[in-house]
Amino acid sequence: MYLPPHFREDRLDVQHALIRKQPFGMLVTAGSAGLEATHIPFVLDADASPLGTLRCHISKANRQWQTLDPEQDALIVFQGAHAYITPSWYPLKAETGKVVPTWNYAIVHVYGHVRIVEDAAWLLENVSALTDQHEGVREQPWAVDDAPDDFIAGMLKGIVGLEIEIGRIEGKWKASQNRGEADRGGVVAGLSAQSDDASAQVAEMVSVRSASGPS
Repeated sequence: MYLPPHFREDRLDVQHALIRKQPFGMLVTAGSAGLEATHIPFVLDADASPLGTLRCHISKANRQWQTLDPEQDALIVFQGAHAYITPSWYPLKAETGKVVPTWNYAIVHVYGHVRIVEDAAWLLENVSALTDQHEGVREQPWAVDDAPDDFIAGMLKGIVGLEIEIGRIEGKWKASQNRGEADRGGVVAGLSAQSDDASAQVAEMVSVRSASGPS
Protein backbone atom coordinates (compact mmCIF):
# COMPACT_ATOMS: atom_id res chain seq x y z
CA MET A 1 0.00 0.00 0.00
CA TYR A 2 1.22 3.49 -0.83
CA LEU A 3 1.97 5.07 2.55
CA PRO A 4 3.10 8.72 2.63
CA PRO A 5 4.57 9.41 6.08
CA HIS A 6 1.82 11.83 7.16
CA PHE A 7 -0.90 9.21 6.49
CA ARG A 8 0.83 6.23 8.17
CA GLU A 9 -0.72 4.62 11.22
CA ASP A 10 1.71 2.16 12.80
CA ARG A 11 0.13 1.78 16.24
CA LEU A 12 -1.00 -1.83 16.54
CA ASP A 13 -3.79 -1.04 18.99
CA VAL A 14 -5.28 1.49 16.57
CA GLN A 15 -5.03 -0.96 13.67
CA HIS A 16 -6.65 -3.70 15.76
CA ALA A 17 -9.42 -1.34 16.85
CA LEU A 18 -10.39 -0.71 13.22
CA ILE A 19 -10.44 -4.47 12.51
CA ARG A 20 -12.72 -5.06 15.49
CA LYS A 21 -15.01 -2.20 14.51
CA GLN A 22 -15.09 -3.21 10.83
CA PRO A 23 -14.52 -7.00 10.87
CA PHE A 24 -16.04 -7.62 7.44
CA GLY A 25 -12.85 -7.92 5.42
CA MET A 26 -11.83 -8.83 1.90
CA LEU A 27 -9.57 -11.89 1.69
CA VAL A 28 -7.38 -11.87 -1.43
CA THR A 29 -5.24 -14.88 -2.32
CA ALA A 30 -3.11 -16.04 -5.24
CA GLY A 31 -2.89 -19.60 -6.45
CA SER A 32 -3.59 -21.99 -9.28
CA ALA A 33 -6.70 -20.06 -10.32
CA GLY A 34 -4.96 -16.68 -10.19
CA LEU A 35 -6.17 -13.96 -7.86
CA GLU A 36 -9.36 -14.66 -5.95
CA ALA A 37 -11.26 -12.64 -3.33
CA THR A 38 -13.93 -13.43 -0.77
CA HIS A 39 -15.72 -10.95 1.49
CA ILE A 40 -16.16 -12.43 4.96
CA PRO A 41 -16.28 -11.48 8.66
CA PHE A 42 -13.19 -12.18 10.75
CA VAL A 43 -12.42 -12.73 14.41
CA LEU A 44 -9.20 -11.14 15.67
CA ASP A 45 -7.24 -12.85 18.44
CA ALA A 46 -4.71 -10.21 19.46
CA ASP A 47 -2.90 -12.51 21.90
CA ALA A 48 -2.38 -15.54 19.67
CA SER A 49 0.77 -14.15 17.99
CA PRO A 50 2.93 -11.00 18.18
CA LEU A 51 0.81 -9.05 15.67
CA GLY A 52 -2.40 -11.00 16.22
CA THR A 53 -4.16 -13.83 14.40
CA LEU A 54 -7.24 -13.67 12.18
CA ARG A 55 -9.76 -16.49 11.92
CA CYS A 56 -12.73 -16.99 9.64
CA HIS A 57 -14.61 -19.64 7.70
CA ILE A 58 -15.88 -19.96 4.16
CA SER A 59 -18.14 -22.38 2.32
CA LYS A 60 -16.53 -25.62 1.18
CA ALA A 61 -18.13 -24.88 -2.18
CA ASN A 62 -15.96 -21.75 -2.47
CA ARG A 63 -12.96 -22.90 -4.51
CA GLN A 64 -10.68 -20.23 -3.07
CA TRP A 65 -9.57 -22.40 -0.15
CA GLN A 66 -8.60 -25.20 -2.55
CA THR A 67 -6.74 -23.07 -5.09
CA LEU A 68 -4.82 -20.67 -2.81
CA ASP A 69 -1.08 -21.15 -2.43
CA PRO A 70 -0.34 -21.53 1.30
CA GLU A 71 3.29 -20.54 0.67
CA GLN A 72 2.25 -17.09 -0.55
CA ASP A 73 0.98 -14.27 1.63
CA ALA A 74 -2.72 -13.56 1.56
CA LEU A 75 -3.96 -9.98 1.81
CA ILE A 76 -6.92 -9.06 3.99
CA VAL A 77 -8.34 -5.55 3.60
CA PHE A 78 -10.39 -3.86 6.32
CA GLN A 79 -12.10 -0.62 5.29
CA GLY A 80 -13.01 1.96 7.91
CA ALA A 81 -14.91 5.22 7.53
CA HIS A 82 -14.47 7.08 4.23
CA ALA A 83 -15.95 10.08 2.47
CA TYR A 84 -15.59 12.25 -0.62
CA ILE A 85 -13.93 15.61 0.03
CA THR A 86 -15.01 18.47 -2.23
CA PRO A 87 -12.51 21.29 -2.86
CA SER A 88 -15.40 23.70 -2.24
CA TRP A 89 -14.78 23.18 1.48
CA TYR A 90 -11.25 24.61 1.27
CA PRO A 91 -10.84 28.35 1.94
CA LEU A 92 -7.85 28.09 -0.37
CA LYS A 93 -10.29 27.61 -3.27
CA ALA A 94 -11.42 31.23 -2.98
CA GLU A 95 -7.84 32.45 -2.69
CA THR A 96 -6.08 30.63 -5.52
CA GLY A 97 -8.47 28.10 -7.06
CA LYS A 98 -5.60 25.60 -6.97
CA VAL A 99 -7.46 22.75 -5.31
CA VAL A 100 -8.86 19.39 -6.42
CA PRO A 101 -11.24 16.79 -4.96
CA THR A 102 -9.97 13.89 -2.88
CA TRP A 103 -11.16 11.07 -0.66
CA ASN A 104 -10.49 10.62 3.06
CA TYR A 105 -10.47 7.15 4.59
CA ALA A 106 -9.06 4.76 7.16
CA ILE A 107 -7.87 1.34 6.04
CA VAL A 108 -5.84 -1.59 7.34
CA HIS A 109 -4.01 -4.17 5.22
CA VAL A 110 -3.03 -7.49 6.79
CA TYR A 111 -0.62 -10.00 5.27
CA GLY A 112 0.07 -13.59 6.27
CA HIS A 113 -0.02 -17.24 5.22
CA VAL A 114 -3.37 -19.04 5.31
CA ARG A 115 -3.74 -22.24 7.30
CA ILE A 116 -6.69 -24.43 6.29
CA VAL A 117 -8.62 -25.94 9.21
CA GLU A 118 -11.26 -28.67 8.87
CA ASP A 119 -11.37 -29.76 12.52
CA ALA A 120 -14.97 -29.70 13.74
CA ALA A 121 -14.08 -28.49 17.25
CA TRP A 122 -12.04 -25.59 15.85
CA LEU A 123 -14.88 -24.67 13.48
CA LEU A 124 -17.44 -24.73 16.27
CA GLU A 125 -15.26 -22.54 18.48
CA ASN A 126 -14.71 -20.06 15.65
CA VAL A 127 -18.39 -19.90 14.66
CA SER A 128 -19.32 -19.41 18.32
CA ALA A 129 -16.75 -16.62 18.77
CA LEU A 130 -17.95 -14.87 15.61
CA THR A 131 -21.57 -15.17 16.71
CA ASP A 132 -20.87 -13.87 20.22
CA GLN A 133 -18.92 -10.96 18.73
CA HIS A 134 -21.98 -9.70 16.87
CA GLU A 135 -24.85 -10.94 19.04
CA GLY A 136 -23.40 -9.63 22.30
CA VAL A 137 -24.83 -6.14 21.82
CA ARG A 138 -28.40 -7.39 21.32
CA GLU A 139 -30.95 -7.43 24.13
CA GLN A 140 -31.71 -11.09 23.47
CA PRO A 141 -28.58 -12.47 21.82
CA TRP A 142 -28.77 -15.63 19.78
CA ALA A 143 -26.16 -18.28 20.59
CA VAL A 144 -24.96 -21.23 18.55
CA ASP A 145 -26.23 -23.66 21.18
CA ASP A 146 -29.74 -22.26 20.70
CA ALA A 147 -29.90 -24.48 17.61
CA PRO A 148 -30.07 -28.31 17.79
CA ASP A 149 -26.68 -30.02 18.04
CA ASP A 150 -27.27 -32.24 15.01
CA PHE A 151 -28.28 -29.21 12.91
CA ILE A 152 -25.10 -27.31 13.86
CA ALA A 153 -22.97 -30.41 13.21
CA GLY A 154 -24.46 -30.64 9.73
CA MET A 155 -23.82 -26.96 9.04
CA LEU A 156 -20.19 -27.28 10.15
CA LYS A 157 -19.65 -29.97 7.52
CA GLY A 158 -20.32 -27.37 4.85
CA ILE A 159 -17.59 -24.92 5.85
CA VAL A 160 -13.82 -24.81 6.16
CA GLY A 161 -11.80 -22.66 8.55
CA LEU A 162 -9.01 -20.28 7.69
CA GLU A 163 -6.42 -18.99 10.13
CA ILE A 164 -3.92 -16.24 9.31
CA GLU A 165 -1.14 -15.38 11.72
CA ILE A 166 -0.43 -11.75 10.90
CA GLY A 167 3.06 -11.43 9.47
CA ARG A 168 2.73 -7.78 8.45
CA ILE A 169 0.12 -5.11 9.06
CA GLU A 170 -0.21 -1.62 7.58
CA GLY A 171 -2.54 1.20 8.53
CA LYS A 172 -3.40 4.31 6.55
CA TRP A 173 -5.52 7.14 7.93
CA LYS A 174 -5.93 9.72 5.15
CA ALA A 175 -7.54 12.57 7.09
CA SER A 176 -6.48 15.81 5.41
CA GLN A 177 -3.15 15.86 7.29
CA ASN A 178 -1.53 17.31 4.17
CA ARG A 179 -3.82 20.36 4.20
CA GLY A 180 -3.40 23.61 6.12
CA GLU A 181 -5.35 24.30 9.31
CA ALA A 182 -7.98 26.42 7.57
CA ASP A 183 -8.64 23.79 4.92
CA ARG A 184 -8.91 21.05 7.54
CA GLY A 185 -11.42 23.20 9.41
CA GLY A 186 -13.41 23.58 6.21
CA VAL A 187 -13.40 19.81 5.72
CA VAL A 188 -14.66 19.21 9.25
CA ALA A 189 -17.42 21.80 8.84
CA GLY A 190 -18.45 20.46 5.45
CA LEU A 191 -18.57 16.85 6.57
CA SER A 192 -20.39 17.74 9.79
CA ALA A 193 -23.11 19.48 7.78
CA GLN A 194 -23.89 16.23 5.99
CA SER A 195 -26.38 13.89 7.60
CA ASP A 196 -24.78 10.48 7.12
CA ASP A 197 -22.84 8.52 9.73
CA ALA A 198 -19.79 8.02 7.50
CA SER A 199 -19.32 11.78 7.07
CA ALA A 200 -19.61 12.28 10.84
CA GLN A 201 -16.97 9.60 11.46
CA VAL A 202 -14.58 11.10 8.92
CA ALA A 203 -15.13 14.59 10.37
CA GLU A 204 -14.11 13.27 13.78
CA MET A 205 -11.10 11.52 12.23
CA VAL A 206 -9.92 14.78 10.63
CA SER A 207 -10.44 16.64 13.90
CA VAL A 208 -8.28 14.33 15.99
CA ARG A 209 -5.46 13.71 13.51
CA SER A 210 -2.41 15.91 13.97
CA ALA A 211 -1.43 18.16 11.09
CA SER A 212 1.70 17.67 9.07
CA GLY A 213 1.33 20.98 7.30
CA PRO A 214 0.41 21.62 3.65
CA SER A 215 2.31 19.70 1.01
